[in-house]
Amino acid sequence: MGSEKEKMLNGELYDADAPELRAERERARELTRRYNRTGADDRETRRQILEELLGSLGDECEIEPPFRCDYGYNVHVGENFYANFDCVVLDVRRVEFGDNCQVGPGVHVYTATHPLKAADRIEGPEYGKPVTVGDNVWIGGRAVLNPGVTVGDDAVVGSGAVVTDDVPDGVVVQGNPATVVKELD
Repeated sequence: MGSEKEKMLNGELYDADAPELRAERERARELTRRYNRTGADDRETRRQILEELLGSLGDECEIEPPFRCDYGYNVHVGENFYANFDCVVLDVRRVEFGDNCQVGPGVHVYTATHPLKAADRIEGPEYGKPVTVGDNVWIGGRAVLNPGVTVGDDAVVGSGAVVTDDVPDGVVVQGNPATVVKELD
């Protein structure tokens, strides 16, 4: 059957209140609290905290505080990554950003989700679906990436967009739900 953490990582229904998962979320909260208290001149401290918090990160990586995540170890960031202020990543499953990604202020990335039937949801189990962002992607401010989506290489997600379906390579999407408004050359 597996531990609740194993269930979470496999995308099965799991109990987020399990002691191991509560402890891991508290660890991530402590690391993000430390990170969010750093100043712009604390680049070395920021890097050390991100190396401890995230699953992996490229050589050039900048995340403006404040930053929040559930676990951290499910977040993987490529080379030359930049996230502006107020980024939130609910990483019960893997979140992968490719190389040369830019994330605007207030962007939220959700892997966590819940059963649709009210009776099941009230019981408390949840599950997750991974989110993948390709290379050379720009995600505008206040955009939301929902569980299970993939954003293709060279795509642009407009400010305020709510991405509910996969985004093809080389397009601009906008709106709620996000739809393709332009193909890039």
